[in-house]
Amino acid sequence: MRQRYLALLSVFASLPAMALTFQTRLESIEWTVEGDKFECRLSQPITDFGSGEFVRRAGEQATFRLKAYNSALSGGSATLLAAAAPWQPGRGDINLGSVRTGSGDVLFNSSQAQAGRLFNGLLDGRSPVVRHYSRDGGVSEVRLLAVKFSKAYSDYQACTAKLLPMNFEQVKQAEVGFPGGGIDLDAQAKAKLQVMLAFLKADPTVNHIELDGHSDNSGNRLTNRDLSRRRALAVLDFFKANGIQESQITMRFHGERYPLAPNTNASNRARNRRVNVQLERVAPSEKTAPQISSASNAAATS
Repeated sequence: MRQRYLALLSVFASLPAMALTFQTRLESIEWTVEGDKFECRLSQPITDFGSGEFVRRAGEQATFRLKAYNSALSGGSATLLAAAAPWQPGRGDINLGSVRTGSGDVLFNSSQAQAGRLFNGLLDGRSPVVRHYSRDGGVSEVRLLAVKFSKAYSDYQACTAKLLPMNFEQVKQAEVGFPGGGIDLDAQAKAKLQVMLAFLKADPTVNHIELDGHSDNSGNRLTNRDLSRRRALAVLDFFKANGIQESQITMRFHGERYPLAPNTNASNRARNRRVNVQLERVAPSEKTAPQISSASNAAATS
C-alpha cells in the first residue's frame, strides 16, 4: 500500500503547471455514508474545495455530483474521467463524457450511466476525476481517490437496500383501474395502492389523499355516477383498513364526464373505469373536514 501512495504522489507532482488540482491528502481520505428511506449518499470530502458524492433517491439509480464551497470551478464545461491508478501500468483513463457546470453549491449532476461507470471504476481502483475547462481557457482538476472505498461502498449498498421503491414525484399520482367493470380492487390495483401506502407511512409530511372516481358510458348517467362513487369508496376503504384516517381523504366521483379516451371500444372503456389517486402535503391550516362529494350533482339534477 505504501508503494501505491508513493506512486500517486509522483503522479500528482507531474501534473502540468497550468492545472489547478483539488484533492485530499492520502492519509486524510475518508468516505462517508448517510441516508434514510428516501435517499442515500456516499461522499468524499475534498480539501479546500467541497466534496464529490453519489446520490441515489428512492426509485432511481445513483447520480454523481460535485459540491463546492468556493467558486473555483463555476461556469464552463467539464470532462468526467475514471482515471487509471498509477500502480496499474498500461491502463489508460476512461473518458465518461462531458457535463455542463454551473454556479451554486452543486456544480453539476452526472447521468445515471456515468455514475454507474464511476462506481465500477472505483471498485477497480480508478479515481473519479473532473477536468474543468473555464470560459477563460483555464483548466482545473478535482480528484477523488479509491482509498477505503470498498468498505464504504458496502455500507452504501446496505443503505440503498432500505430505500422505498419509489420517491414522492413517482408515487404522488396513480390511476387505479377497474378493467373488468366492477367495483372491487384487483391485484394490480392493490399493488399500486400498497406502494402509495408505504410512502404515506414513511413520510408523515404527506398527509392528504385526493380520490376521483370515474366510469365509462356503458350505463345511464345515474348508474355511472354511482359506479364511480363505489369505486372511489373501494379505494377509500383500502386506505382506512390500513390505518389512514378518513379525515385525511377527500373523495369525489364524476361518472362518465371525464374520459381518458373516447368510449368507442372495449379497450377505451376499460381505461375510463378508474380512480385517480393523488397524494399531497397539506399544511394544518389548509386542511378541511372529510369530504365525499359528487362533481356531477348539478348536471344530474338539472
